[in-house]
Order: sequence, then C-alpha cells, then structure tokens
Amino acid sequence: MGLVMTEPAGRMDRPYARRWWALLVLCLSLLIIVMANTALTVAAPAMTEDLGLSSADLQWVIDGYTVPYAALMLLLGAIGDKYSRRGALVLGLVVFGGGSVFGFFADSGTTVIAARAVMGAGAAMIMPATLSLLAATFPRAERAKAITLWTATAGLAIAAGPLVAGALLEDHGWSSTFLINVPIAALAVVGAFVLVPPSRAGHQGRIDYGGGLLSVVWIGALVYMIIEGPHFGWGVKAVSAAVVAGAGLVAFVLWELRHPRPVLDVRRFTDRRFAGSNLAVALFFLAVFGAFYYLTQHLQFVLGYDALDTGLRMLPLAGAVFVGSALTGYFTPRVGMKWTVTAGMVGGTAALALLTQVDAGSSYGDFVAPLIVLGLAIGLALSPCTDAIMGAFPESELGVGGAVNDTSLELGGSLGIAILGSLLATSYSGHLSDATAGSKLPASSLETAQDSVGAGYAVAQGIGDKARQLAEQAARVGDPQQAERLRAQAEQLAGGARQMSDAVGSSFADAVAHTSLAGAVILGVGTVAVALLLPGKEKPAHEPAEEHKEQEPAGAR
Repeated sequence: MGLVMTEPAGRMDRPYARRWWALLVLCLSLLIIVMANTALTVAAPAMTEDLGLSSADLQWVIDGYTVPYAALMLLLGAIGDKYSRRGALVLGLVVFGGGSVFGFFADSGTTVIAARAVMGAGAAMIMPATLSLLAATFPRAERAKAITLWTATAGLAIAAGPLVAGALLEDHGWSSTFLINVPIAALAVVGAFVLVPPSRAGHQGRIDYGGGLLSVVWIGALVYMIIEGPHFGWGVKAVSAAVVAGAGLVAFVLWELRHPRPVLDVRRFTDRRFAGSNLAVALFFLAVFGAFYYLTQHLQFVLGYDALDTGLRMLPLAGAVFVGSALTGYFTPRVGMKWTVTAGMVGGTAALALLTQVDAGSSYGDFVAPLIVLGLAIGLALSPCTDAIMGAFPESELGVGGAVNDTSLELGGSLGIAILGSLLATSYSGHLSDATAGSKLPASSLETAQDSVGAGYAVAQGIGDKARQLAEQAARVGDPQQAERLRAQAEQLAGGARQMSDAVGSSFADAVAHTSLAGAVILGVGTVAVALLLPGKEKPAHEPAEEHKEQEPAGAR
C-alpha cells in the first residue's frame, strides 16, 4: 500500500481496513468548521474592543461566515459528487486555512468579515464532503455508528470552541483563534490523502448548474433576510432579500421538477421520513444555536467568567453529547428512529424550559442541569436524522445528501440566532428600561446600555470610573467644603454604578428566561410536528451487497 490512498472503497472486496482512521480525519475536518463559529462567541468581546466594532459590524463578523456556508453547500456537494469528494474536502481545507490566515492578519471589521466569508466558502466544501466520504467509505451495516460519532464530534465542537478560544485568549490576542485552524487544517489535508479513500459518483451526467445557481440565490437571500430583518429592521434590504428568496425558491422547485437530472430531487420531501428528519435537524439547531448564543453571554458578562472559564463550564454539554450518542446507538435499532428523535427533541424542550427559571440570583450551578439535558438531547436526536437523510440518497448523490443535511442545520442555526437573539435583545432592552425608570441616567447612556449586555456593563463601569475620579479629586482638594461636595457626588455616582450594574444583570437574566420560554414553545410545537411526520419503526431491508456498492470509474480521486 502506497503513502497516498488511491483505491476507492467501492472497489475493495472487503470493508476498508483503515476506515475508522479515515473517520478520524473526517471528524477533525468537521471539528474546525464548527469551532470556527462557537470560538468566536468567546473571542468577540476582545475583537470588538480592539477593532472598535459596532453591534452591526459584530453581527456581520459572525454571519459573514454563515451566508456563503449555507448558500454554496448544495452546488458544491453536487460538484464534489461528480469530480472528487476527497478533492472537495482537501480544497475546502486549503481555502478554510487560507481564510484563517487572512483573519489572523485582519486589522479592521471589514477585513475580518471578508476573512470569515472565505472561511465560510471553504466550510461549504468541507461539510458535505465529510458526510459523503463517510457514507462511501463505510459499509451500510456500520454507517449509523460512524454517523453517530460524526454527530458527537459536532456536539463536542460546540463546547470545545469556547474552551480552545478561552485558553488562547489567556496569553494571546483574538487573532490567535483564527491561526489555530491552520495546523489542524494542514494535518487534515495530509490525513485525507493518506487515510481517506478517493470517491466520486460512478454514473452521473452533466451537473444541473441551473438548479445549483438557483439554490445559491434563494438560500443566500433567505439567510441574508434572516440576519438582516430581526437585527437591523425590516427595511428595503431585508424586504428585497425576502422577495428574492421567495421567488428564487419557487423558480428552484419548478426547475428541479422539470429537469431530467436535478441537483436535488425535491420530490424527496414528500417522503415522511426524509422531510421529518430535515425538520427535526432545523428545529433542533434553532434551539441549540439560539441557546448557545445567550448562554455564553450570560456566563461571561453576568456571572463574570473569563473566556477560559466560560469554555470549561460548557464541558458538561460535550460530555452529555457522547452519552446521548451512545444511548441512541443502543435504542434506535430497538425502538426505531421516531422514538429516539422525539425523545431527544423533548429533552431539548425540557432544557430550554429549565432555563426559564434563570433570574438575577442564579449561579453557574443553575445552568449545569440544562447543559447536561441539552447535550443528551443532541446525542439522542441528531445522528438518526442524519442517517435517515443520507440513506435517502443513492451512492451517486452522497455529496448532495450531506449538503441537504448541513443546509437544514445551518438554516436552523441562523434562524435560532436571529429569532431568539432578536427576542433576547428586545426583552433585555425593555427590562432595563423598566429597571432604570426614575433614575437620573442620561437618555443617551440608557440607549447605549440597551444595545447589549456588554454595553450595559460598560456604561456602569464608566459611571464607576467617574466616581473614582471625583473621589481622587476630593482627596487632593484643600477646601474641606469642596472636598465634601466632591465626595458626596462620588458616593452618589458609585451608588448609581452599582444600581446600573445590578439592573443590567437582572435585566439580562430576565431576558434569558423570557427567550428560553419562547424557544421551548417553538421546539415543543416542532416536536409534535416531527412526531406526527416521522413514520414508525420499519423492518430493516436486506440489500444485496454488490447491487448497492458504488461503482467507481477508473482514476477516481
């Protein structure tokens, strides 16, 4: 066997011997593209302070990654199927690594957003390639177990991102969170050539570029609308994006129904198992990404943990994901995916319901149970859905199957941050206005404090700094009466700073509880819909080994 793996798994007369090592490479590739988002939640405060980012700038630093990531996956998955899935993975890792280097040297909000967009384009190649290569490398009997480990990696990355970023921020700047991706991407590239068998579709005609481009238009416009509308208002940009998304979706469906070889056969969504699995993935990540968005803020700003401590306190979620994954591997073959997926979604709803109890006096201990329940729910629900989605596609369309799964994930996550993030901001602003009613705080300072919890604490700190300056000035003044007046003003300002800090903390805690209630209602209603949509347990089909084996053309890469 040579240094570079050249024989496709489909041509082997027995399962590929190093398939579990290949899975490690695929999981490593998945790890960095998920961590790229979750690590940013911890690095954002330092980045905002260093670059002077506005709230709009910061929002696009986060979402500049999401738009190309979600919009390009379907088309790039189809291209990977035709030409080379491993090639798509390697090229994606190179682009992702290049964007990370660009982000490391970025010195303005605009360049950081551009770097994140490049990374998003790379991730759009990596994500579907990991699933399609997994499905092509593993025999069907082991595919569910491999997908379970793949899903557990995604759950681990959600918690590992803040931990890694926090460790780096102890001694390095925010830009180090970009550079850490480079050696991991390089290791994954080497591993891909050495351990991952090449793969591409054996029998596929011309790519449906028309449908692929329409998918880029409507998904990109939809994600843009989801970001723009709730955060920046339903102005011309958001409404125009909504119109383009709607028209693009209609055009895409009509095109795909008429095309002889569509990039995505939309008739698959009439299958209850397929449609229910996609709905479950989207709804679940709506809840997970939305909750993660405000939990990390609460840990950092309200409870006062630094970046590393925040990451450490998210570890119960990661551990619970692995436990949940083990449970779904045991229960799904016995009771069917409908019951494990429904149980996972019920668990997610329960985790959000627990968070409705958060208040101003809550400590980290009050978050442990919701984190564990949420992690168990992720492990239970997601891998059966991913397995069902991938199983709906023939071997020649595995890249498209991976793209469909990942697009549902990204759309759900974008909706979660947009909807729950918007509810959080509105609730926090309203509670803070009520909490500071009757105070002598200038209107401009209140407006600044209402922008975000970080801004609220900054206003409180500014008042406290002014109090300390007056106290120091009083100590230097020779006139006793003037010194007394300054001390009185300093004490009044210090009390105002404490009151403002308390008001910000209690207002954000109330907003977390209010937003969690909304999230629980959304996920709870969605759980009922998914339970009704998913079919009951089906008897396993015994398929001939050779008939369903992918036929690789000569020279597959």
